[in-house]
Amino acid sequence: MLPVAILAGGLATRLRPITEKIPKSLVDIDGEPFAAHQLRLLRSRGVTRVVLCLGYLGEMVRDWVGDGERFGLAVHYSFDGDRLLGTGGALRRALPLLGGPFFVMYGDSYLPCDFAAVEAAFRHAAKPALMTVFGNAGRWDTSNVEFRDGRIVAYSKRHLTPAMQHIDYGLGILTPALFDEMRAETFDLAELYERLVQDGRLAAFEVLERFHEVGSFAGLEEFRDYLKHKHPHRTA
Repeated sequence: MLPVAILAGGLATRLRPITEKIPKSLVDIDGEPFAAHQLRLLRSRGVTRVVLCLGYLGEMVRDWVGDGERFGLAVHYSFDGDRLLGTGGALRRALPLLGGPFFVMYGDSYLPCDFAAVEAAFRHAAKPALMTVFGNAGRWDTSNVEFRDGRIVAYSKRHLTPAMQHIDYGLGILTPALFDEMRAETFDLAELYERLVQDGRLAAFEVLERFHEVGSFAGLEEFRDYLKHKHPHRTA
């Protein structure tokens, strides 16, 4: 199974005042940090190696997660440094820890999909990158992907159209050589994805399970409700 890079270096402004003193990955969900739920899910999907890309209050995440052994994972860390590098810049800094192709996801995402099937689709497509998409139709967040006949026809966070009925699910696969094309030190992963779509170099995999996120107060409550239904006898 490919390693997973988790982008968890943002300022989490939508969760203030909670995130004034703790990073988003450590926000309490039913008695334990969100990172615990996320890492256990990854292990259950066959993942064994994780690189956490950290920035804001990142040392707190490193101190809590440690080497990942208690989750059955080998966890390593990459820090932005003196200033935030953006999602793309943070991944580029982490490349020496990742090696070859790798999964990428966000530190506030809980993605109960089949990682092995996503990796198989990536290898079959023989393209340098893959994006998972979900038929969102604007229900849980703003749809930003036009997906037709198994292909991503258009993707943008800025230029939305009525034809965009799918959303970037939040799990991708990238190859390190792609980052040689991006000249800026600081850039957003979306910029790379847009370039790949335009060049026809981005494979796609449609996911049927909805995503969950804890990047907002509404998302926090929805995720807690999801856990209650998933573990009806569990108490906090």
